[in-house]
Amino acid sequence: MIFETLGPIDYHESGTGSTMVLVPGSCSTGAAWRPVMAQWQNEFRCVTTSLLGYGGTAERRTEGHADIAQESEIIESVIRRAGGPVHLVGHSFGGLAALAVALRQRVPLLSLTIAEAPAMEILRAAGEMQNYEAFRNMSDAYSAAFKRGETNAIARMIDFYGGNGTFAAWPQRVRDYAIETTRANLLDWESAYGFHLTAALLASIDVPTLVVWGEASRPAVGRANDLLGRGIPGAIRATIAGAAHFMIATHPKPFADLVSRHVGESSLELAAAAR
Repeated sequence: MIFETLGPIDYHESGTGSTMVLVPGSCSTGAAWRPVMAQWQNEFRCVTTSLLGYGGTAERRTEGHADIAQESEIIESVIRRAGGPVHLVGHSFGGLAALAVALRQRVPLLSLTIAEAPAMEILRAAGEMQNYEAFRNMSDAYSAAFKRGETNAIARMIDFYGGNGTFAAWPQRVRDYAIETTRANLLDWESAYGFHLTAALLASIDVPTLVVWGEASRPAVGRANDLLGRGIPGAIRATIAGAAHFMIATHPKPFADLVSRHVGESSLELAAAAR
């Protein structure tokens, strides 16, 4: 655990080798990475954390004052504690926060992996309003349902990503945690909509980047991540066959293989550049 004035931040590490900082998405903790980490069999030093309002990481945001920079700050604290430079890997909202870290350039990164980021603002910037509205319609209906007192309002968001029935199929303890952290998740969406991504911003990233999405993901999600990959100079874009949004749980091996290959290639590029 990292203790700061604004509250604690989850921190856990295991394994040896090159350092991976693994950032989970909403409604989860660093434990979400266990299936992927198991594939690496201690090949890497894996550092995990939780985003604001999840696990042991204290919430710092309030409604109307939720900025992606607040997520960046806690990830930067984790990277400094890890003793960077590091390979930064983020899934879902964690992927969007990892992108913000790369744009801020306040900590040293060896590589960046973004998986299934809710980067809907890049859709709006590109004028792809049909895909943008897919996100907006879901999040507006979800927020309204929660304000009406609908206990399972977050199921709307989960099923948007995983398909109808995804939330109902989850184990009870997982559903309970998602419901418990709904307020934090709504702040995540506020942060995401306030993160005004543009082609010019993406063009400023000079870290070797991999952008991943699922072959079976919702088209709006896939397109947003495709645009991220196209906008970041030299980024590698990859899809995982048969996977949707929750790929780090359902398809950990192909995901782990992609990241491992990306990290290896990034290390070779850096070594060549240093000669």
